[in-house]
Amino acid sequence: MMKTDAATVKQVTADWAQVFDGFDIWRPLRLLRRIGPLLQGITLDRSTSGDAYFPTAHIHALARPFPVVSLTLGQRVASKSGMPEAIRFTDHAEDYLGAARRLAGQARLSLDVPPTVGDVVTELRAFAVAQHGMGSWPAVGEVEDSVLISSASGDGDLAEEGLQFARDLVRKWPKHRLPLDWVGEEVWITSLSKKAGNAEDLRAIVESQVRAHKLAEVRQS
Repeated sequence: MMKTDAATVKQVTADWAQVFDGFDIWRPLRLLRRIGPLLQGITLDRSTSGDAYFPTAHIHALARPFPVVSLTLGQRVASKSGMPEAIRFTDHAEDYLGAARRLAGQARLSLDVPPTVGDVVTELRAFAVAQHGMGSWPAVGEVEDSVLISSASGDGDLAEEGLQFARDLVRKWPKHRLPLDWVGEEVWITSLSKKAGNAEDLRAIVESQVRAHKLAEVRQS
């Protein structure tokens, strides 16, 4: 892997933060903003070779313990051909503004005006439906996140809608595509419903995740 010097990484991160000034620099090549019980991010995801990066919009739910800030709903900027577009660090100064405009235009969730929790839930559900339609792996985590962030944000009606969505979708998931540790339809729904029913516990998890990932300086939108 080619080594990119720290000064270059710092400058690249600062340039993207200047374009998307509603986000804060969390770590090198990672920008975040907090929207209640979730994070919205722009990650400059390094290529395997290390000499380029893929601008990637994503979210991360804070309503359950997780060891890293994930790239849930990850969406890399696409070129005209539809392929993910890599920006070489050596070409960054010439290419990043165009890539930033394209990412903003292509992103499912606004990178300008902060999306609402409801907006994020809509996209999580749409992703789960699309995964099923393509015959891909069931979006168990995304469905769980859609319910838990709804409850943690104080929207019990949205959480209940999410539980009904989960009940309807789980019946359609092919058993052979479910995780190896799958506990079964009824146990999963019962557990998810119990978690969603205790918003205070979920908010405590959110705050513990803020501390664990050192997010205190990330602005809330």
